[in-house]
This record gives sequence, structure tokens and C-alpha cells, in this order.
Amino acid sequence: MTLFILAALVSLAVGTGTHSKGSANRPAILERVADILLPGPPVRLDYQCIDTTADRLYISHMNAGELIVFDLNTRKVEGTVGDLPRITGVWSVPALGKVYAAVPGHHHVAIIDARTLRVEARVGHIGFPDGIAYAPDVRKIYVSDESDGGELVIDGATDRVVTTIPLGGEAGNTIYDPVSGHVLVAVQTRNEVVAIDPRTDRVVSRHPLPGASHPHGMSMDSGKRLLFVANEGNATLLVVDLRTMRVVGHMAVGEDPDVLAFDPLWDRLYVAAESGEISVFTVGDGDLMREGRFTMPHAHTVSVDPRTHLLYFPLKNVEGHPLLRIMSARHP
Repeated sequence: MTLFILAALVSLAVGTGTHSKGSANRPAILERVADILLPGPPVRLDYQCIDTTADRLYISHMNAGELIVFDLNTRKVEGTVGDLPRITGVWSVPALGKVYAAVPGHHHVAIIDARTLRVEARVGHIGFPDGIAYAPDVRKIYVSDESDGGELVIDGATDRVVTTIPLGGEAGNTIYDPVSGHVLVAVQTRNEVVAIDPRTDRVVSRHPLPGASHPHGMSMDSGKRLLFVANEGNATLLVVDLRTMRVVGHMAVGEDPDVLAFDPLWDRLYVAAESGEISVFTVGDGDLMREGRFTMPHAHTVSVDPRTHLLYFPLKNVEGHPLLRIMSARHP
């Protein structure tokens, strides 16, 4: 299948997936902007992180063991960082001039100099490092362990491990809440979210999630005080009120949801699933409105640039090559 034909099929799927009954003339919510070939073999890609200060997109090329550095202005690959087997989570911290990469193949976290793209340190022993978050007030990095090893804490100034916080189960994604100042972690095997106080590095509260089944991916609308939690076990998305930590919404999404991306200016949430289904929602005051859904092969990871509202979908295999699909969203 040629790239042209594949693109046409995706465009058709996007258009069909976002039309509701009686809205045949409504434009598609997403349109393809560009397809950029990526280096390396056609194998799984994973987490992404956008650094708006450097106009870069960092992409974990998981099964190639590399971090891809993509220039958002030139739309060219700026470089790659190797010797990162099974790389999963990646998080850029411009204030420290560093990029943090979770490296399950070495059971540690690689700390990369953002200027030289060289690995400056490899820290910690962690079973399966995954999600990463940064708490700016204390300049600490938090890394979840999917193998039930707790939450690894790294000091951003010294590149040393501070502690490991026991969670009592497998950790999925980790996210920082700028309002409460807490780090939130989805504990997959307990169907709950825990809150960590970065000042004491202790779990200060546990919040069961009714309707959850192996919660993994998370995102947040900090302004509306909403937390979004995707469940791998039952293909659902839970909406949690961060003021009460009660579940206030329950939506169906694609099978085995993985990565979430939130556009705060347009109040739009994107949920990517291992099945390749992308669910698109508009966030209201305490609820979600489904804008549409569509499917692209291997589209389980998504990121959004809040300045341009462009979306980035790394696809592992299109005609034998990994590819970065850039799409534009329709204004709400």
C-alpha cells in the first residue's frame, strides 16, 4: 500500500469518525498536515514530550533503544540518543537543561544533556521505569515502576537518587499537579490514584477509582481541576474531580488505551489506544463531550503542541519505515 493510499484511508477514517448523525457536511476534526520519515527500524515507538522552549519533540523509539529528537520548526530529525534499550517515558526539564529517559533494558533512568544530547548520568535501580514527572518547587524527578517497585525520586541538581517511595502495587503514569503541588500516580494493580507530597516524599492520600480496571495513562486540566485516567482493562476513561477525588465521568474509548494528550487552550483531550483508535473529547465544566473517533494503525501514542494545536502521531511501520504523522485540529 502506498503512502498516498494509506493517507487517503486515514483521512477518510478521520472524516467519518468525527461526523455525527445529521452533520454530513461538517468538516473532519483532524486533517493530515505532513508525514515525516523517522530513522531506525519499523518497531514500536512510545512516549513523547514537547519542549516548547527549544521547539523540540522527544520521541521514545522503544524497541530500537533510541530517543529521537525532532525539530518542530524545520520538521527534521535533529539527532538521536542511543543505548537506551526499551526506552519508555521521556520528560524534558528546560529549567535544568536536561531530558530524563526511562530505560527498562538497563533498569535505570538516563539523564541527557539537552544541549549536547549526550547521556551525562545513569541513575537508580528500577525494575520497569515508565512514566516521569517533574516537581519544580523542589526540583525533583519522579519515575514510576511498573514492576511494583515504587516511585523512584531523583534530585534534579545532583542527579542522585533521593529515595524510593513504596506504592503497594504496579505504577502506571505519573503526573504533577501544579495547584496542589502533589505528584499523582496511577497504581494499576490497586485501581487507585495516590498523591505524593514532594516535600516529604511520602504518600499522603490514596483514592480508589470506582469503575477502574488497570488504570495507566493520565492527563489533567489543572484549571478546571479535572484528572483524566485511562483504563487498560476495560477500555474506559474516567474523569476525576481533583477537588474531591471523586469519579464524575465515565467514557468508552479504544481498546487498551495508552497515551493521553490535553490541549489546554482549546479544552480538547485526545486518548490514543493500542488498538489504533483515537478518541477526541472537548472538556466542559466537569464533563466531556465526544467530538469523534478514528483509527490509524499503531497510533497508540499522541502529543499536542499547545501553541499550534498540531498533533503528533509516531507510527511504527508505514511501508517498512517508522513515520511521524502531523495533523491539525479543527478549531472548537
